[in-house]
Amino acid sequence: MSEPVKTQDEEDVNKNRKTKKRFASSWDAKQAGAEEGTKADYLSNLGQAQEYNINVTHGQNSKMIDHLFTGNVLGHESDIADGRLRGYEFRSLNNIVGDYYVSPRFLEAVAMHIVKNWLVDNGWLDNTIRVPLILGIWGGKGQGKSFQTELTFKKLGIEPIIMSAGELESEWAGAPGRLIRDRYRRAAEVAKVRGKLPCLMINDLDAGVGIQEGVQRTVNNQMVSGTLMNLCDNPNRVSVFQVWRDSDLVQRVPIIVTGNDFSTLFAPLVRDGRMAKFYWEPDRVDLLNICHQMYKDDGLSMGDMELILDSFKGQSLDFFGAMRSATYDNQIRDWIKEIVEDDINAEGANLQELSRRLINREGLPTFEPVKLHVEDLLKEGRRLAAEQDAVMRLRLSDEYMKNTGKKGQSLVGLQG
Repeated sequence: MSEPVKTQDEEDVNKNRKTKKRFASSWDAKQAGAEEGTKADYLSNLGQAQEYNINVTHGQNSKMIDHLFTGNVLGHESDIADGRLRGYEFRSLNNIVGDYYVSPRFLEAVAMHIVKNWLVDNGWLDNTIRVPLILGIWGGKGQGKSFQTELTFKKLGIEPIIMSAGELESEWAGAPGRLIRDRYRRAAEVAKVRGKLPCLMINDLDAGVGIQEGVQRTVNNQMVSGTLMNLCDNPNRVSVFQVWRDSDLVQRVPIIVTGNDFSTLFAPLVRDGRMAKFYWEPDRVDLLNICHQMYKDDGLSMGDMELILDSFKGQSLDFFGAMRSATYDNQIRDWIKEIVEDDINAEGANLQELSRRLINREGLPTFEPVKLHVEDLLKEGRRLAAEQDAVMRLRLSDEYMKNTGKKGQSLVGLQG
């Protein structure tokens, strides 16, 4: 049977089809993220959504980009990096150099929390045992909660993701909650790649989501509390705006939060099934060992430390660290006089030269280690204590806020 003769119009149509197929744009291909019934590519849709216009974890993997650019040799995630396996959010803690003292009580509390969560997630503990996902380390200001936790991480070989209370608020509703879930999943994924124990740490949680008198709550305050509660109840199933799938399970990642007063947190979040609590207040032995480690390279003995601690009873660890830092003030003061060629308060002081050197990083000094003496430290300690007393005695916030009806109850001060 002879083939039907094609008209000139039919031949032109076929020719155009072959030409279009040969020179077809990749954006005409199947788009995994394209909206239903449209030809717009996913990256175009991504750019139009203001909520995502700075999100670097989308648009560069096989789920979101033209299938012509992806293969299936080592798995889709290996073709085009989507950012989720980058380790820039992880802390290796290599910046902590030196022989620091870690309280045995503190080390045991953190290690037990990490070990129990890892064992229960891998089936080594009875499923009927309820292991809290969150460890809440709380206590007074300046007692070294965060630093002791980081020292413990370093000893245990843990690479944590560390967040602060400043990241728990945003102009976009729900953004901080999503950030927590995203970093939780990131910790779970990178744990498999890097072969390190993961942990998510949130510093000063009560400052970010605590309920304070006279302070307005936001949607994000509620969403953060709800997100943490949901993680505690479903630690292996965490969604970050993707479709729920039965196979989408992640490694359980223990969470550690620090704060001063957990009574300000949403009560269901703090209950025992979700959060284990550890009150940290260094005892006499802890204070002596921590301060001695701080000052031992300066030649101070354990007896010197006992004298200093007895002279300033009730002070937190940050007070004794501030004493040491202030010992460099005299060297800095002498260098300023050398640059301005006079006393800094003198009428002819060349303060412009001081500013020029600082901004250009030119001719900056190298300070020699200070030879510390107990008498000098006690003198500096008394000055710092006097400044503290002045803050608490004057309480200028009572004068500035006298119309609020909260006289004598200000949250501003050294007792907060």
